[in-house]
Amino acid sequence: MDFLFERLVDWIKEALVGGIMNNFQGMFNEVNNRVGEIAAQVGSTPEGWNSGVFNMIRSLSDTVVIPIAGMILTFILCYELIQMILAHNNMHDFETFVFFKWIFKSFVAIYILTNTFTIVMGIFEIAQQVISGSAGVISGSLDVTLAMDTLHTELMAMEWYELLGLYLESGILSLCMKALSVCIFLIVYGRMLEIYLTTSMAAIPLATMANREWGQMGQNYLKSLFALAFQGFLLMVCVAIYAVLLNATIFSSNIHGAIWGVVGYTVLLCFAMFKTGALAKSILGAHG
Repeated sequence: MDFLFERLVDWIKEALVGGIMNNFQGMFNEVNNRVGEIAAQVGSTPEGWNSGVFNMIRSLSDTVVIPIAGMILTFILCYELIQMILAHNNMHDFETFVFFKWIFKSFVAIYILTNTFTIVMGIFEIAQQVISGSAGVISGSLDVTLAMDTLHTELMAMEWYELLGLYLESGILSLCMKALSVCIFLIVYGRMLEIYLTTSMAAIPLATMANREWGQMGQNYLKSLFALAFQGFLLMVCVAIYAVLLNATIFSSNIHGAIWGVVGYTVLLCFAMFKTGALAKSILGAHG
């Protein structure tokens, strides 16, 4: 009778260990997939991320936004010329040099407006070089095979009732990890959507660069654009920190602590990723 009971206990333990291993395997694979996705997504330029959306945004900019920006630029240049003339005692101390100065400013302003997308993409190309360089240093992958081998040894040494509680715990936390992975997806893809929305209106703030008073709009826009571009670098740093913390946690001798450590660090990763946009704007002095 004892023999049958022991066989039953062994069967239950093997079933529970297999279920726990599957739950952990799913959690680790989810972590690796999302971390790898972050690195791939933030390392893409707007054109490379989705060429179809990029071409649509560029077409809208060329056909709808740039004509409006051209009208704004015309008004600003006329306003600038009037200011230059009135600044010299209502033309009593008039200098012909102001016309050459105005022509040069007009040329620069028109050049900026007609090359709006080239300037915008140039900013993202610079950020792309920084992110690509950081990707060669950052390793965000968790060694699943080694983690599973260590975990299996520790699980087999536990009693069946401990395994039952751990199975239920790991199942619940596995669902939590899937929910957190959705949050990571929203952050990464939301950033790309924000980039497309911001670049679609690029011509209007850049049209104000010719005037000192109105130019604050264009300057703040460029700061915001740099912040969006270099937010990808901050996301990569978050991934790097997360990977180091995770690899140190998962091989802990306390399995329960390791499980909650994985979930806790993933929550921390989501929180840090949410803050990267505001942090990038704060560092670069962009408002709004």
